[in-house]
This record gives sequence, structure tokens and C-alpha cells, in this order.
Amino acid sequence: MAQGKRISSDIGDDAIQAIKAFGAAAKLARTTAGEGQAAAATRLGVHVQTIARIESGEPGVAIGHVFGMLALYGISTTLQQQQLPTESGERPS
Repeated sequence: MAQGKRISSDIGDDAIQAIKAFGAAAKLARTTAGEGQAAAATRLGVHVQTIARIESGEPGVAIGHVFGMLALYGISTTLQQQQLPTESGERPS
């Protein structure tokens, strides 16, 4: 399952994919801006290794660091709540 520090082995594949997508978006934004990982680390106030962990989609990175890096490069996020199935297995209408 998930690799990283203090991550539940029960984290779903959909969550892992979302984390990886955030990392890929952060890397694309950084490289499009023409900055290296060291510059991003300095701007965010973290170690360069943290930038590498964000960009690789490691689930053990603090969420504040991930969203902070996205914000550095002008990426905003919107949360959208999924409708969960009812006890009968049907989605509410």
C-alpha cells in the first residue's frame, strides 16, 4: 500500500492518486516557472528533499507543505465532496 511516514495502510488508491496528481501539478508549475528545487525549497522554507517528496507524490509530506508549494506557483484548489452511497448501496439523488 502507501509508503511514507505515519500513513495509514488503509489509505485508498483514489487518495494516493490525488496526492500524486498534486505532486505532478506542483512539479509542472515549478519547472514552468523556470525554478529549480532548491529555489522552491528556499521560497517555501523547507529542505530541498521536501520538494522532491512533494513532487514524487509521497503521502507522508505535511499537507501544509503541499498546499504551500502549490500556492507559491499560483495553483488554487477546490474541495468537492463526493456523495457517498447509502446503506442500500445507492447514491442519493
